[in-house]
Amino acid sequence: MVERMPRVCKDYFLGFWDYETPKVMVVKNKKLGVIYRGVQFLVITYFIWYVFISQKAYQDSETRPESSVYTKMKGTALQGDHVLDMVEYVRPLEGGDVISTILRREVTHNQRQGTCAEHFTVPSANCSKDADCISGEVNVDGNGQRTGRCVPYYNQTFKTCEIQTWCPIEDYPALAEAINFTVYIKNAIHFPKFKVLRGNIKPNKRNGQKYLNKCHYNEKKQPYCPIFRLGYIAEQAREKFSELCRTGGVIGVFINWKCDLDLDPSECTPTYSFRRLDLRKNLPSSGYNFRFAKYYSKDGEEFRTLIKAFGIRLDVIVHGHAGRFSIIPTIINTVTAMTSVGICSIICDWIMLTFIDKNDIYSDRKFDDGFLNSVLGPTLGAHFGFCPSTTQLIQITNSSSSFDYLTSVVLGQKTKRAPRGPPGPSLGNPGLK
Repeated sequence: MVERMPRVCKDYFLGFWDYETPKVMVVKNKKLGVIYRGVQFLVITYFIWYVFISQKAYQDSETRPESSVYTKMKGTALQGDHVLDMVEYVRPLEGGDVISTILRREVTHNQRQGTCAEHFTVPSANCSKDADCISGEVNVDGNGQRTGRCVPYYNQTFKTCEIQTWCPIEDYPALAEAINFTVYIKNAIHFPKFKVLRGNIKPNKRNGQKYLNKCHYNEKKQPYCPIFRLGYIAEQAREKFSELCRTGGVIGVFINWKCDLDLDPSECTPTYSFRRLDLRKNLPSSGYNFRFAKYYSKDGEEFRTLIKAFGIRLDVIVHGHAGRFSIIPTIINTVTAMTSVGICSIICDWIMLTFIDKNDIYSDRKFDDGFLNSVLGPTLGAHFGFCPSTTQLIQITNSSSSFDYLTSVVLGQKTKRAPRGPPGPSLGNPGLK
């Protein structure tokens, strides 16, 4: 065993430098042929239809463009005898990629610093005696610091704890709704890799401004008019406008640019989609609202009007993808497609050597040792009168006594009889045992 170790190591070292080449073998099996052609068809279809046609793998692409957004709201709303315009209900006034519009207001007039009854909806605000109100305590959900007194709640029969704050506490009158307000969204996008600049407004020097003053967006009829009714936005986001007026909400306006620069530049137009972004469930955090105040002085005393506004906040989000033909990705993906076809042979070889009858025969034909078949096989055939199979030759070489004897045969040192000792495996011929 020890004596054979150098020879085994030498065989492994020399075998490392052997060259292996696939052996072409035609297998007359219809089931295997159907599987082979079927897998080929699936691989080729995948690369032609999905990779090259759908994903345009022959193009060089850019997915992080530079973008700018400008928004402007228009419309008027009537509240009692007062007419509200965009200065009253739009935040911020200068526009940008985030804009909000007030749909409903809760107004508390003439607030001033003092003491008053806490709002009855605040937890633990209701009381029956002064001992129920701890002086100096501040409720996180309340409106001020408690004085320690239990006072009547304005003109009601119940009582709440008195607090030090801006008084009186908010009142809840309803304001007018504005379903016909319009928002103008101007977007420009730049693909620096391809030096392409596009806008969502079609250039028209003569009647451009006149066209925008009377158009509304329509995907088929007026795709270059980025003016949207708030009612249309709520409808596309699958939201009820009346519910948005009650609780408010955040809606995402998605502008998607998918440009094939191999075509005419006029084909590079955006598509718009709308989706509710905040939680829709009946949770305390659902909806969208904010507070702001208007301050003024009267007889040397400071007052304010507190406004709690409910409305729609629009977040404009721009996505862009542009592609143009390039020889480098075309070559890379073509070579990948041609290489991937080789998986068909791997799958079919595995099926052939594992599940099909006579897989031992296929294995003998498939895996061939060049030295055994080209040198040792013909030599033994000439010496013993028959040519053993590859499997028999491998079994012989694994036996030390038979291997030494066969080596002498190959080198021309023919003997009449094999040396004594443990017999090697039979070749299926009585002449060699």
